[in-house]
Amino acid sequence: MSSANRLGRLVVAIALLFLSATAVCQQPIQVLFLGDRGHHKPAERSRQLIPYLLHRGIKVHYTESMGDITPGNLAHYDALLLYANIGSIHPARAKAILDYVDGGGGYVPLHCASYCFNNDVRMIALTGGQFQRHRTGTFRTVITKPDHPIMKGFEGFESFDETYVHHKHNDQGRTILSRRRTDGEDEPWTWVRSQGKGRVFYTAWGHDQRTWSKPGFHDLVERGLRWATGDDNPAGTIANRKVLAPFHYKKAKVAYYPPGGPRRGDGDWPEMQLPLDAEESVKHMITPAGFEARLFAAEPEIRPAIAMSWDARGRLWICESIDYPNRRQGKGEGHDSIKICEDTDGDGRADKFTVFADKLSIPTAITFAGGGVIVQQAPDTLFLQDTDGDDKADVRKKLISGWGTGDTHAGPSNLQYGLDNQVWGMLGYAGFNGQVGGESVRFGSGFYRLPPDGSKLEFIRSTNNNTWGIGFTEDGLVFGSTANGNPSCFMPIPNRFYAKVAGMRANTLGRSADTPRFLPITKKFRQVDVHGGYTAAAGHAVYTARTYPQSYWNRRAFVTGPTGKLVGTFDLIRKGANITTTNPFNLVASDDEWTGPIMAEVGPDGHVWFIDFYNYIIQHNPTPVDHKRGKGNAYETPLRDKKHTRIYRVVYQNAGPQRAMDLSKASPAQLVGALSHRNMLWRRHAQRLLVERGKSDVAADLVKLVANQGVDAVDLNVGAIHALWTLHGLGLLDGSNKPALQAATAAVQHPSAGVRRNALAVLPASAKSAHAILAAGSLNDDDAQVRLAALLALSDMPSSQAVGAMVYAISVEPRNAEDPWMTDA
Repeated sequence: MSSANRLGRLVVAIALLFLSATAVCQQPIQVLFLGDRGHHKPAERSRQLIPYLLHRGIKVHYTESMGDITPGNLAHYDALLLYANIGSIHPARAKAILDYVDGGGGYVPLHCASYCFNNDVRMIALTGGQFQRHRTGTFRTVITKPDHPIMKGFEGFESFDETYVHHKHNDQGRTILSRRRTDGEDEPWTWVRSQGKGRVFYTAWGHDQRTWSKPGFHDLVERGLRWATGDDNPAGTIANRKVLAPFHYKKAKVAYYPPGGPRRGDGDWPEMQLPLDAEESVKHMITPAGFEARLFAAEPEIRPAIAMSWDARGRLWICESIDYPNRRQGKGEGHDSIKICEDTDGDGRADKFTVFADKLSIPTAITFAGGGVIVQQAPDTLFLQDTDGDDKADVRKKLISGWGTGDTHAGPSNLQYGLDNQVWGMLGYAGFNGQVGGESVRFGSGFYRLPPDGSKLEFIRSTNNNTWGIGFTEDGLVFGSTANGNPSCFMPIPNRFYAKVAGMRANTLGRSADTPRFLPITKKFRQVDVHGGYTAAAGHAVYTARTYPQSYWNRRAFVTGPTGKLVGTFDLIRKGANITTTNPFNLVASDDEWTGPIMAEVGPDGHVWFIDFYNYIIQHNPTPVDHKRGKGNAYETPLRDKKHTRIYRVVYQNAGPQRAMDLSKASPAQLVGALSHRNMLWRRHAQRLLVERGKSDVAADLVKLVANQGVDAVDLNVGAIHALWTLHGLGLLDGSNKPALQAATAAVQHPSAGVRRNALAVLPASAKSAHAILAAGSLNDDDAQVRLAALLALSDMPSSQAVGAMVYAISVEPRNAEDPWMTDA
């Protein structure tokens, strides 16, 4: 063979290898599935379709938010799939869809989607026809274009469904692929259209679970999606598509079943999926397009993680526990630890692991304060400190004792350093009963706070059941989540205000979310109660950075639902002094049956990080037949895994690199500058370090920050808010520093409502402060949260006739009289 021929063959071989690699590494098709809460139950139907498509290389992100129908968001997706009963559409949303399709996007309306957006004739024309009427029956359609790329090799299927009849047909650019010929009718049933550079696929199939469970329906939708996104040979692609590796199973005595499945104790034990390695498991996660879950750390370098926090150097600290749930040990005899996880080379993966403290037993929360870390390990609150710089705790001190130990999943959790320089946390029904600062303290499920030195413990407000989540907005509003049926609750007024009024008590906080349901992408989830809803909700981290798109900034929170294998996204909706929430989509959802997100927080890079507990058995109780409870009050089963755990970052891909920070050796001026950082994590550390430093030489710079009248895109001036609380934490608002007090007083009229609200909260309880609040017109502020803060601030101040007259005057205004929180205030 000549050298030329050999060279030619080598070139061909290299080209074939490249093409093969390209085929294997082909990016998944990204689809936005828009549903609603109508009678067709799109969320339930999506669970029948999404896992199939995921394993076929098509990632479908489910949403019920019309807010996702924007040009910027649609640009991330290859196709928009619609299955809903949405009667009308705003002109701007319709234009976004029409422009998207004209520009080359795919549009895939299914079944009832042909009766959506009826107020806009352009949307009806885009679909190609509109539903008119129906009966029901079991039938098979007739394929009329067997040579069309979608229909090649497609044999059709039979199913019970609604016998749609359409009208307002748009034949322009439309090709009918199949027809329903039953009951004497010859009705177009599945068709495609071209519009601009885009493609439309529609089928009338899909009334309920009977059709959505059919392999033929899955195949048809996959073909339609591939064609709509530009594939001219979907049948060939499907035949050669490299799919995800199949799950492997073994027989196991599994304790719980989804609703409608076999009951425990009947002897019909199902097969149990075996675990996947971390790199394979992440392939089973669906995120919004433009976002990607990336592994940061996993076993064997880390052990089961149940809490996390970041230090002033941006290093991740985790609480590891293999004693959880039933193996709590005595002091110094535990098998658990606090571990520092570092990414030393900047590649996004932890490569250095240091045990900061060992011989702990079930540490459930951690935060930074007082030059060390505060750790909850029932029955104690511990202070751990490294004094010689070797990243090993050489100080261990008990701050508080009295946390209940009767149930290891009902104790204290989720410590957070608050704007008020207090450490906040949540408590479940195990309760607290002990002596703190010379006082007897006793309370159950709910919010609490304590100063970093543990000299006091304040019960803030009761929640309605076992509680694991807390979160703060950038302007200091407080939220929580409870385990069962209450994934989001708003805490507007602490107990201490009610306690000042004879005969008045604070009610238990109810649900702020419009529904307790969650949105898993698979039917294979096990629950014991709140079936189909948040039965193990944990965390409530508000998005408090600027790395994600603006729609997230201070407006969305993240609640984990481990039984549903998801991290839910909750929109915060402000109405008067109340805030309600809704969960229209997930940040992360998986069909890996071991995945169990238990904590999600905004990390130092502004991306959301989450702990995947990665355990087939997430549930703590109740006790199944043939099982017994251990000393942690959880049922005993050998299926509880003690090896696996993962930590992921949900990266927004358009964000670009984030500059690393290290405040541990920052100068006072650098710390003041960090109070305006784009990420609240760094602002809180900077505030804490300035307060712990305890020096007033930064007062003038803090006053300048407070005086800054700037307002950002979400009506905030974060630097001014943190400067106010830093001045407060340094004791400079008690009248000892006149410029500081003047700045705080002037800030009650700041252009940002968030600054006004926090200025009211830091003012000293004095007659001068009360006069300043009245003079500023705070009780008539356009923002209800400012009016609420003004009333609470005045309730701490000396009484006066002027205040009384003004409070009475605003109390009869409808906007206040009809607002429950304003009425209480």
